[in-house]
Amino acid sequence: MSLFNDHPEKTGVIGLGIIGSRVAEVLRHAGHHVYVWNRTPKPEPNFVSSPAEMAQLAETIQVFVTDGAALLSVVEAMRGHIGRRHVVMNHSTIDPDSTRRAAAIVQEAGGAFLDAPFTGSRLAAEKGALVYYIGGDPKVLDRVRPLLEKSAKEIMPVGGIGDATVLKVATNMISATTVEVLAEAYALTVAAGIEPERLAEALQSNACASVLTGMKIPAIIAREYEPHFSLKNMFKDAQIALGIAQKQRIDLPALSTTASVMFKGMQKGWGEADYSVVARHFQDSAPTNPEK
Repeated sequence: MSLFNDHPEKTGVIGLGIIGSRVAEVLRHAGHHVYVWNRTPKPEPNFVSSPAEMAQLAETIQVFVTDGAALLSVVEAMRGHIGRRHVVMNHSTIDPDSTRRAAAIVQEAGGAFLDAPFTGSRLAAEKGALVYYIGGDPKVLDRVRPLLEKSAKEIMPVGGIGDATVLKVATNMISATTVEVLAEAYALTVAAGIEPERLAEALQSNACASVLTGMKIPAIIAREYEPHFSLKNMFKDAQIALGIAQKQRIDLPALSTTASVMFKGMQKGWGEADYSVVARHFQDSAPTNPEK
């Protein structure tokens, strides 16, 4: 009999960054026995020695790693221990080719795979309010939906394996370019001698306002860039989008410009800060007392 039926509370989380660590904690609070693994060891309960050991202990495995190479390394390590009882869910935002290669490794070993990137910040993860975009077999999603619901406010099937990844990258394009132009609007406002708080007020009743601008403008004004989504990860996602566009022979001028600005921030050592830190380009060079 499947361990999934005998012990549905046992699960695994690989990757204990900003989101993965919080998903693991949410699952613990929901009563699951959670095994965890991270490339850099962390003082977490039930920290296992390797992805291979994870596959021996848990049937449902949620993966939150940095890039395609890391995902492929993880699934290769688990390959010899994966069987029909396993469902591996990749929540990392990576390129579609790596997603499909990882799925093939898991499926050839007899397991099931879901392409399951998410949207949501650190706070959303803490509240169990992520949104998962799901690419893959609907029957596999039905098996793991009760588990995903513990850390999600919405689960959105969007197509096949790879489709969810593309859509997640597309949405991140919008977030990256929106925050860059928000930073530029901030710079224009301050350069004209207007208090930046007036920009925040003007946005409230403007059609261009969004949840994202509402989150980021206060942080930009306060110059507080604690990472909810890091600059290095947003830059990585922009590179993925530009790579897809190159294969499809599509020009993405707005994203290309934004990626260039983010890269300059990376060179200044801002990679671990929130991606709204792009506003520092203007703040660090602005005069102390701008005049009208």
